[in-house]
Amino acid sequence: MKKTFSIMVSVLILVFGVLAGCSGSSSTDGSGGSGSGEEVNLKVAVFPADLPTFERAYEQFKKENPNINIEFDSFPQQQYYEKLRIQLSGGTSYDLFAGQIDSLVDTGILEPLNKRIKESGIDVAGYGTMYDSMKMNGDILGLPYRKSNWMMYYNKDLFDEKGVEYPSDDMTWSEFRELAKKMTSGSGGDKVYGAYIQQWPQTWYMQGVQGGATIIDKDLSPFKDGLQFRLDLEKDGSIMKWSEQVTTGAHYNAAFQKGNIAMNIIGDWHVAQLRQAEAEGDISFDWDVVPIPHPEGVAKNTTLALPVTLMMNKNSEHKEAAFKVLSYMTGKEGAELFASEGYLTGYTNEDVKKAYLGDSSQKPENLQYFLEAKEYPEYPMIPGVKTVVVEQIYKQEGELALIGEQSVDKAIKNIKKRVEEEWASKYEGEYEVGN
Repeated sequence: MKKTFSIMVSVLILVFGVLAGCSGSSSTDGSGGSGSGEEVNLKVAVFPADLPTFERAYEQFKKENPNINIEFDSFPQQQYYEKLRIQLSGGTSYDLFAGQIDSLVDTGILEPLNKRIKESGIDVAGYGTMYDSMKMNGDILGLPYRKSNWMMYYNKDLFDEKGVEYPSDDMTWSEFRELAKKMTSGSGGDKVYGAYIQQWPQTWYMQGVQGGATIIDKDLSPFKDGLQFRLDLEKDGSIMKWSEQVTTGAHYNAAFQKGNIAMNIIGDWHVAQLRQAEAEGDISFDWDVVPIPHPEGVAKNTTLALPVTLMMNKNSEHKEAAFKVLSYMTGKEGAELFASEGYLTGYTNEDVKKAYLGDSSQKPENLQYFLEAKEYPEYPMIPGVKTVVVEQIYKQEGELALIGEQSVDKAIKNIKKRVEEEWASKYEGEYEVGN
């Protein structure tokens, strides 16, 4: 009997030991137990253009975290948010997803990261001004792995042909207008335009944002000058008219590559487009970049920036592992890899800057301007600002002014009225960004 009892005790100890081991490798708080070495499977949704870089970053991450497996998923760019929402509502368990916070915060599934960021000791100073734009009602709801900001590209050959000095890195909008006039010549198919301004509302409301205003302010008068400025450039003949751009399907990339545009104001992504065009032999002229012009009294190289973040699903069963991936991809390790592939990253330090600049063998010569820019968010990261305020209100009312169906004053007045009626009545007071 003593022998039998001894065997039973041994069996019980073994059973409890196994149970204890099992409970130690799982998590009751959704941590995923990645610290114990348990194998964890994560599902991550990212933009299609970013997928190859995420996969390469994961290869490096996997070397230090062999127990964390990631399955990446993606959707066509134009359908990304729609498809992601459908998948999430259908029960697909994404642990992390990329995008703009304002496009997903209304789902209620974003996990606040404040506590995990504090406990991890992440150097948030590396995110600069972008960090505060990740806050919604005091909660950090994501961290930026990349961003897009605006710069001015110019055709050096056209300036050389006219014997005109290249654009300055400290040029006001008034000076830009005069330079665009000087660089405009010819007519018809032989016309050289001094500048190209894309049809988007950002290209005229950016002047107000550069001065510190936001497109949902009570006072929208700072945006009047930008809309009038666009019309003035058209009147000068320095840029293609908005109506002509629309009817001909004109696009900043094809227009600039044609070689008859002296200056082109557009985002950092244009660098990759021009590099590809050069590699494929589609352009032969020399080009470079300088900061976009600035309003009087605003510091040079003040630009707009749009952060792209990585967010965590509050329903994830593997939050510890998911945050480890998130902090890696958005921190210094991931940033160095993204920067080396030409991305402007959310996190920046000296090593990231070196990775972005590369060996200086590729154009543009003055790539450093992107790293030196003072940035204002293109628009506040609040639900409805992009989809309602930018893509509907500013776009529609601005276009009516650009085709002459209403005055600039009337356009700004209508924008103010519609922002209050169509956006503020629904969202104002519900969400607060920053501190």
